[in-house]
Amino acid sequence: MRTATISRKTAETAIDVTVNLDGSGVYAISTGIGFLDHMIEQLSRHSLIDISLKADGDLHIDQHHTTEDSALALGQAIAKALGDRRGITRFGSAYSPMDETLSRVAIDISGRPFLVWKAEFTQNKLGELDTELIEHWFQSFAGEVSMTLHIENLYGRNNHHICESIFKGCARALRQAVEIDPRKGDMIPSTKGTLGGA
Repeated sequence: MRTATISRKTAETAIDVTVNLDGSGVYAISTGIGFLDHMIEQLSRHSLIDISLKADGDLHIDQHHTTEDSALALGQAIAKALGDRRGITRFGSAYSPMDETLSRVAIDISGRPFLVWKAEFTQNKLGELDTELIEHWFQSFAGEVSMTLHIENLYGRNNHHICESIFKGCARALRQAVEIDPRKGDMIPSTKGTLGGA
C-alpha cells in the first residue's frame, strides 16, 4: 500500500498528516478552521485517498499560516506516498457540477509544479475561511506534490458551491492521476525516465 506520514513543525504551526493513496476516502481532519476541514474532507472522500490531518496553528494571528502549511504538509505526504511514481496513470481531469456551479480541473503529476487558477469569489469569507487563501492553498498543494494543476470555475453564483465544486473536481482528477495503470507495470510514465519524485 502506498502510504506516508509527515510531521511538519515550525514556529507558526505543528501539523501531522498520514495518507493512504489506495484507501477508501476515510478522513479525520482538524485544522481549527471549520470550512477548510470541510474542503479537505471532500478532497479525501472523492479522491478515495485516506487522509488524517491534525494542525495546530497560530490562529490568534490569522488563518494564513495554518491554511498554507496544511496544504504543504498534505502535498508532501502525497508526494512521499507516490515515491518515484512508477506505474501511475499520471494525468487526471474532471468536470464537477454542484447545483448552478460547474468547475473543471486537470492534473498532470509531472514533476513540474504549476498552478493555473481561473476562479473568483464575491465574498471575503466562507465560514471563517478567508476566500483569498483558497487559491494559495492550491498553489502550495500543487507545489509540494510537484504537479501541474489547472483549475477553472466555468460558472456559478454561490461561493460555497464554487469552492466545493473545485475541491471535489480536484479530488476526482487526483484519484485518476494517482491510480496504478496495470498496462504500465512498473514503468515511470515519462520518456525522460523520471517525474521528479522521491
